[in-house]
Amino acid sequence: MKKILTMIVAVACMFTACDIERLPNSSMAAETVIADPDASLDALLNGVYAQMKDWSDVMHRCGEYAGDNIVIRGSSTDAFYEFISYSRTPNNYRLQSFWDNSYKAIAQTSNIIKMMPPEGNTPEIDNKLGECYFMRGLMYFYLCRAYGRPYYQNPESNRGVPIENGTPDDLFNMQLSDRASVKETYEQAVSDLKAAADLLTVNNGPAYASQEAAWALLSRIYLYMSGTWDSPNAEYARLSVEYADKVIASGTYTLLERNAFMKYNTFTPDNNSESIFVVQRVASEFSGYDHYYGIGGMYGNIGGMGWGEMYASAKHIALLDETGRNDWRNNKIVDARAAFIEPQYAEKEQPVFRFIKKVYNADKVQTNFNYVQANVTVNGNTATCTEVIGEKSTAYTLTPVDTEQGIWSIKYEDGETYTGYIDQYISLNRVYPMFYIVKCSREGEESHLHSPVITRLAEMYLNKAEAAAKTGDYATAREALNIVRERSLPGKGYAALTAANAETLIEKERTLELAFQAERSYDVYRNGRSLTRQYPGPHNAMEEVQPTDFRVVYFIPQNAINSYSGTLTQNPISN
Repeated sequence: MKKILTMIVAVACMFTACDIERLPNSSMAAETVIADPDASLDALLNGVYAQMKDWSDVMHRCGEYAGDNIVIRGSSTDAFYEFISYSRTPNNYRLQSFWDNSYKAIAQTSNIIKMMPPEGNTPEIDNKLGECYFMRGLMYFYLCRAYGRPYYQNPESNRGVPIENGTPDDLFNMQLSDRASVKETYEQAVSDLKAAADLLTVNNGPAYASQEAAWALLSRIYLYMSGTWDSPNAEYARLSVEYADKVIASGTYTLLERNAFMKYNTFTPDNNSESIFVVQRVASEFSGYDHYYGIGGMYGNIGGMGWGEMYASAKHIALLDETGRNDWRNNKIVDARAAFIEPQYAEKEQPVFRFIKKVYNADKVQTNFNYVQANVTVNGNTATCTEVIGEKSTAYTLTPVDTEQGIWSIKYEDGETYTGYIDQYISLNRVYPMFYIVKCSREGEESHLHSPVITRLAEMYLNKAEAAAKTGDYATAREALNIVRERSLPGKGYAALTAANAETLIEKERTLELAFQAERSYDVYRNGRSLTRQYPGPHNAMEEVQPTDFRVVYFIPQNAINSYSGTLTQNPISN
């Protein structure tokens, strides 16, 4: 016991804290743990929670940037650009940080679990053990979805991540195991989360592990295991529904009503009724210009804080506008989720016709897309615009499509007919209109303060909708889906959900609802679908990333392989 305690202290002393809202700054002796296990476990656990703060930053970037909700203004030398460009390398310091922080949390929680006897504890200590199982299961799942292939692709043979539950007794002669299979890694995560759900009896709010948080992650994991739309696994889909229903039926959480939801990002975790588990951040952790480096710092500049170099993609904007145009300039928000986007209109009003055109190379092969904001004049049902490129000025007569919404079309010089909006000029960064994203900013009205969301109630309804549809229960799926949809689009629920349209409608709502929560890229690939980003940006807009592409998963950090006590097999470097 003394040896285990010494190792726990050695691993955890850098991460202990007197409460979850402070970064670690203290350590403790093994004798202290023995004398007062309840208080000591609090300190050790707070160290794990503190560890998750840095972890969550890279977790968000590698999940969200690889999707199609965002566009960056241009290429970057920062390591996160690999997530956007799919130029995968094993020497990415951000992925190294994600790997290291994940395994530190696994080691800390595992050592606490090893320290305590399996039974005969007080309910309070059991609850703390439940927190350890929860966080360990969470880490294994998040590691496996980043470094292991989608579950439907041969999970018995594809590699997940090493399963090492605790610091080895012999630190000088240790031989660590190679990567377990994807199936074994998922089994470890499921086992841990089920153990957590059995032990957790106290809900201290969304900043802490809870029984409901364990159920919520189990619902998502079983959804990841539920196969593709073409070849679903009905049993895993049923289990996803079961655990989503447990969270919903608990009555612990409620969906925010529409107007409140449009300010979702501004609520602190304790004041947000639909947050299940978040990685809590507080303003005291930041000083001066530190907010530049928060997750929201790339998505906008608020109060002079932030780089503001990454924006909502044209694909995401189009999806928000699908039911009806969101007119931000005149504060006419159709889809409540459009409230998380803030276009940066120029101070001087300048009416324009904004549309997206195709870009061709000298051989007339399409290579990209680009925005056009052409000065426009409207006279009743007649509108003309003028595009100026260098010294060339070209005038066009527009055709009305829906004048009430300001939607017109243009027969462009390349022979294509494009549809766009008459609006005010949006300021550009390089050549891209700045559609700021604020979903990861303004928590407690603090510029880019944000507590990354792991799970919230809306996801449970979406999980239930997809999983129920995969079992053929379209009535249940439609009911669950419309609960989420009609919160953002009152009276616009889907009249029918069938085998023919279920995938399209559920994917749409999931994309919109979970945008900027690091889910999108994983959702695409786990269902066996390819990712396309046919919209303006410095990425390869004509590329279609297949779910079988080797770049769907990240490389194991080379430093981790080099320093590993044993064999740590790398992911393939090509298909």
